[in-house]
Amino acid sequence: MTENIDIELNQEKVNGQYGYRILKRSFDIIASAIGLVVLSPVFLAVAIAIKCDDGGPVFYDQIRIGKNGKKFKMYKFRSMRVNAEDEIEKLQEHSEVDGAMFKMKNDPRVTRVGKFIRKTSIDEFPQLLNVLLGQMSIVGPRPPLPREVADYTQYDKQRLYVKPGCTGLWQVTARNSVGFQEMVNIDLDYIQRRSIWLDLKIMFKTVKVIFVPNEAY
Repeated sequence: MTENIDIELNQEKVNGQYGYRILKRSFDIIASAIGLVVLSPVFLAVAIAIKCDDGGPVFYDQIRIGKNGKKFKMYKFRSMRVNAEDEIEKLQEHSEVDGAMFKMKNDPRVTRVGKFIRKTSIDEFPQLLNVLLGQMSIVGPRPPLPREVADYTQYDKQRLYVKPGCTGLWQVTARNSVGFQEMVNIDLDYIQRRSIWLDLKIMFKTVKVIFVPNEAY
């Protein structure tokens, strides 16, 4: 886990990693296309489970902020009650993470199926479509909500120098065991050190999390 110290990134240097970015995008296209095909039986099983649970929509889309502050529609399996976003204001005071992010361990909006797919990160699988479309990468920082970015400092906005990811260093290490500022530092540490080798290690740990869940909720 990275130390709680400020990390200042050079945006020009980050944008100039041409070889790495070409390889990463090529891998993202191939991996997301294969993943959508190979995981289709899982998609079907989860869709049936969600429908049987409460009869609501299978998928959930939400506006997120991507690279350089660009908005995009992110896809997930629905893990909360229908219209869960309407309840966020009254639950805000119960957030267990300080800073510009809402997290609540025993969130009453989460469905029975939702608890399992969130714990194993299966709810993130539809984001492979976002990867294929070029809005996200397999590995990168967590894609934030517009309301979260509205509270970002200039330091925090460094997270937006790169595409957000389906998984990342924060997700496979500290996850919800640290606060917002620690998450930002972990993401900036990743951006500073990112490489194909580091991405592969994060992906390997992500597969492990599916079978041995960490602090996800």
